Amino acid sequence: MPIIIKDFAWNEDDDTVNIVLPLKGVKPSKISIVSTDEYIKVSFPPYLFEIVLHAAVDDDRSKARVGNGIVQFSLFKQTKGLWTHLTSPMFDDKAQLTQRREEALIFEQKRSERHAKEKAVRKQEEKRFAVQKQMQLEQEERERIEAVKEQERIAATQALEVMRIRDAERYHSVAEPLDHTSKTPTPSSDSISNPCDMKRVSAAVMQKSKGAPRVTEASVRPAGTISVTFSPRVFPTPTRESQTPLEEEWLKKQVEARKRIEADDMDLTEEERDPVWLKEKGDSFFTQGNVEGAISVYSHAIRLNAKLPALFSNRAACHLLVRNFHKCIEDSSKALELLVPPVEGNREARVKAHVRRGTAFCELQLYPEGLMDYDAALSLKPDDSELRADTSRIRSHIETSTGYNDNS
Repeated sequence: MPIIIKDFAWNEDDDTVNIVLPLKGVKPSKISIVSTDEYIKVSFPPYLFEIVLHAAVDDDRSKARVGNGIVQFSLFKQTKGLWTHLTSPMFDDKAQLTQRREEALIFEQKRSERHAKEKAVRKQEEKRFAVQKQMQLEQEERERIEAVKEQERIAATQALEVMRIRDAERYHSVAEPLDHTSKTPTPSSDSISNPCDMKRVSAAVMQKSKGAPRVTEASVRPAGTISVTFSPRVFPTPTRESQTPLEEEWLKKQVEARKRIEADDMDLTEEERDPVWLKEKGDSFFTQGNVEGAISVYSHAIRLNAKLPALFSNRAACHLLVRNFHKCIEDSSKALELLVPPVEGNREARVKAHVRRGTAFCELQLYPEGLMDYDAALSLKPDDSELRADTSRIRSHIETSTGYNDNS
């Protein structure tokens, strides 16, 4: 039978009613609240608070706050005025109370379904808005790239036109015809009859050449700049200064951070993002016999924080119970790696990890490996008679199966 909460406090004015309940040391995560406009139920085992209000309140505006060891209700009256009594006279009628309780449960179920639908619609709208925004950004980026290309095309066309005009001017200056107005005729080859005439012809050609315009050399084209880009390094360190171990450690941390971000779903509550709270939830599932649920919760907690040895050790116990021995060995080994340095505070945890790994080895018929773990656990806890007996049985089994005896 639940314990009915009677040591609560309440006060009112014309518009509101305030109710304060003590939590009696119960964790906020174990509180269940059901409310309508005339009924309130707060359950936090083994305690129960249940009332039918004196008059109706506005359930949509009313609030319930949990914290600092109390639950505080702020209720807004539908009709102004003082009640003088918190509960309705029908609160003493068990039939009426049962009816109100059933109506409240149905109302709460419908409200939860409505909120779930609204949440799904809102999430779909947010997703649609994100897609539209992404498409808009991509379109703007394409337009920007096209604008840059157009500017570059115009600049290249103008540069080619300038070069074409310059080359045309240079060509005309080189191809200008010689001056044919000179009075000194150029003798033909037929009029050359002796060496003296050859000398006279050469002198005439040289004299005429002096009056011709000089051919100028083509000017050197102006220098330009070419921009070269390289793919960025994953680790921002020059090659000559790169240190491979540091890069690998940095990349590993980046991968772990991305996993934590992926695991941090927006739909999760604040408690569901807390590895310590998840460990307690997994312990509760394990105690209730829900081993698969406990494994799932421990795995989610490990994705959030893979540095808590208790998560691996407890998941190893779950794997051992469902006979997943290889996973049990992996988790136990990981827990022992994290339980450093070996101090008195983690001695019991190391004992459990060795025993679970040793048991998994024995179930796989790897008795020498199992014996090593049991010996390690016994060295940490030598006064445990049950552990000593289990170690002796494993040693006896090895001696019997192999014919080996330490005393021979």
